[in-house]
Amino acid sequence: MGAYIVRRLLLMIPTILGIMAISFAVIQFAPGGPVERMIAQLTGQGGDALDRISGGGGDAGFEADKGSSIEGSGGGTSKYRGAQGLDPAFIAQLEKEFGFDKPALERFGLMLWNYARFDFGESYFRKIDVLDLIVEKLPVSISLGLWITLLSYVISIPLGIRKAVKDGSTFDIWTSGVIIAAYAIPGFLFAILLIVLFAGGSFYDWFPLRGLTSDNWEQLSWPQRIADYFWHLTLPLIAMSLSAFATNTLLTKNSFLEEIRKQYVVTARAKGLSERQVLYGHVFRNAMLIVIASFPGAFISSFFTGSLLIENIFSLDGLGRLGFTSVIDRDYPVVFATLYIFSLMGLLIGLLSDLIYTWIDPRIDFERRAS
Repeated sequence: MGAYIVRRLLLMIPTILGIMAISFAVIQFAPGGPVERMIAQLTGQGGDALDRISGGGGDAGFEADKGSSIEGSGGGTSKYRGAQGLDPAFIAQLEKEFGFDKPALERFGLMLWNYARFDFGESYFRKIDVLDLIVEKLPVSISLGLWITLLSYVISIPLGIRKAVKDGSTFDIWTSGVIIAAYAIPGFLFAILLIVLFAGGSFYDWFPLRGLTSDNWEQLSWPQRIADYFWHLTLPLIAMSLSAFATNTLLTKNSFLEEIRKQYVVTARAKGLSERQVLYGHVFRNAMLIVIASFPGAFISSFFTGSLLIENIFSLDGLGRLGFTSVIDRDYPVVFATLYIFSLMGLLIGLLSDLIYTWIDPRIDFERRAS
């Protein structure tokens, strides 16, 4: 097993390199960028944008020269949209501030070297270390991912077992219809529907529309804080639970059906064991192998991808919203750092899922299969 783990870890290196290389190449051809964004702010807002640049730790001479640079006629053409009339020296200073004065390959190599040491630099526009920014937003996304994963498993496993036992019955048919309909509804559309119905839209105003806590959180007692926390979580969790709930239910049902039809179940029934003893004493461990082993993957999926739109709809300040706003703002250090961390964690979670398989069922040997 040790050789398999080492091989998987080594394969992560070219995988991460490929993900980062493709993403970096796409960014080079994408319209807009931090320089264009800053130019747009300069032409529309003036000094405010300049203050944000000078606060980022550039060289001392930049702040002194910025006023005259903007007022200079400049002339000529520029590769940046909206830069006409700005001094070329000022544009060059902007490029230096954002690191675009270096060739693309040099910037990519420097980024990989820094990321290998988990040095993600500083956000372009927030003036805070990227890793500190991610850690700051992490609790919201972990909260959403953990609760939605636990909720979907608590509901879907008993329901999936019941559907397997009642396979082909009226209960199985109508619950399958509900599950398929729920899976077909996009989570963000259902979230908007919940807001309209229950968050002060057109009908009821029962739940808050934004955040995970109320403004008076500090004044609340611990029982009130717990109630307030789950009061804010109710609508986001319901909106996110649809697809995870449907997937886990059908996965549990199919896994149980496959085990129920095997010979050892027939033998257990022939020995006079009750149906409950057969299901939970013999079938459960084998049937739940794939369901339990998929727990890390389910968590990481809801943690990273499922919360993107939900966090924006409910104004939850987590990693999903951070990634979205960073792409819109062209805050490349945050974009690439979150991509790198998410990709690395996804690969590690995949390896963890394999290890859980072998822990639950020692008969599985990935090393022998690989050879």
